[in-house]
Amino acid sequence: MTPLYQAYAFLCAAIVCELSGTSFLQASQQFTRPLQTGLMAISYLASFYLMSHALKVIPVSISYAIWSGLGIVLITIIGYVIFKQKLDLPALIGIGMIVAGVVVVTGFSNSVQH
Repeated sequence: MTPLYQAYAFLCAAIVCELSGTSFLQASQQFTRPLQTGLMAISYLASFYLMSHALKVIPVSISYAIWSGLGIVLITIIGYVIFKQKLDLPALIGIGMIVAGVVVVTGFSNSVQH
């Protein structure tokens, strides 16, 4: 596996851990449930550890744009499916605009070498 592919694998794993951490944060009910709180902390620590490995190869601006864009979309889906949270049209439009911005930065900007 090339270093770039390995870095993107670390980034994907970091995103999965961050999504787990955010889901456990919701499930912890403001840190009143010890198991979920502990799993949240472990998930976030693992996420940042994995992200640190991705940053050896991928520029932080690109890494964070991908992290944010995928994180927003996937946690929105998790919130809807698992936590039964509904979003109205303006919220969905706003999320779509954020994702569009991430696509522009990562796909079309020449300010950072990919």
